[in-house]
Amino acid sequence: MRRTALFDVHQRLGAAFTGFAGWEMPLRYGSDVAEHHAVRKSAGLFDLGHMGQIEVSGAEAAAFLDHALVGKLSAVKPGRAKYTMLCHTTGGVLDDLVVYRLAADRFLVVANAANAPVVRAMLGEHSGGFAVAVTALDRALIAVQGPEAVSIVGEYPDLKYYAIQPSVVAGKDVLLARTGYTGEDGFEIYCANQDAAAIWEWASAAGAVPAGLACRDTLRLEAGMPLYGHELSIRTTPFDAGLGRIVALDKRDFVGAAALRAAEPAVELVGLVTRGRRSPRAGYDVVDAATGEKVGEVTSGAPSPTLGHPIALAYVTKNLDPGRLAVDVRGKREDVEIVPLPFYQRPR
Repeated sequence: MRRTALFDVHQRLGAAFTGFAGWEMPLRYGSDVAEHHAVRKSAGLFDLGHMGQIEVSGAEAAAFLDHALVGKLSAVKPGRAKYTMLCHTTGGVLDDLVVYRLAADRFLVVANAANAPVVRAMLGEHSGGFAVAVTALDRALIAVQGPEAVSIVGEYPDLKYYAIQPSVVAGKDVLLARTGYTGEDGFEIYCANQDAAAIWEWASAAGAVPAGLACRDTLRLEAGMPLYGHELSIRTTPFDAGLGRIVALDKRDFVGAAALRAAEPAVELVGLVTRGRRSPRAGYDVVDAATGEKVGEVTSGAPSPTLGHPIALAYVTKNLDPGRLAVDVRGKREDVEIVPLPFYQRPR
């Protein structure tokens, strides 16, 4: 398996490792729950060096990304970012992405680790006829997330949410972004591999708590954020996931446009809560509690450290009359209730 530039640091910290998308990544350093609470109450420190980073540059970079992705990237101003997706011609999601516009003719596309090879390949395939270069980058990515992230990283009054700018952090030249995947305020720091350890140690010394993949998953679940391979896949469209707002159907043409314009979702993504102690998990059936008829399937589920009870995301039949619903948890039904998303929203 591949290792990030911070692997030796994680080893020294006594991290428990797991294989993830071909990478050996820290799952936890001690307690999942303690790391989760640290992000919600102070600040957590994450190694995201496994994420795919792809630069798209050239005179027609904006026009090319308008064609390849579902969003209107030409409308993004330099220094800002956009959440978008790469879809198949069938309308199914190949990956969800954050795209930063670094300059008029230069973009940074950040892909999920498991999908990075596919995103690179598909962008290359779609680039024919456009004056662009698609280049895979090899550098580190560190996130500082939580209510104390600003006091740790520093005040950047011009750096709004979903913005990016060249900065100096711990004496190192970086790209500093006001983005994240936890539901908290925070920063993502793009830096050279050789600078990653110094930046990590600097942030840790300032109070950021090392946090692993396990708590990152419960944090994003509480924030109602989809995870590829769970809420998103080639079998789902952005509309199924309630993300139709990111599809710019007014664009003249783009990959998957015909299928997405004709899409009529039969399911919808909802939030579920239970007051019991047993958690719905991915793959569990959602059923009508009265009849036992299957009406959906859980995509992600876990006990919520912040809320104190189990939560889950699930696809259910669209326009379902909820009535009494339950999840089949290893042969026993656990009553659940549909609630608005996100489950958790940080105080403003």
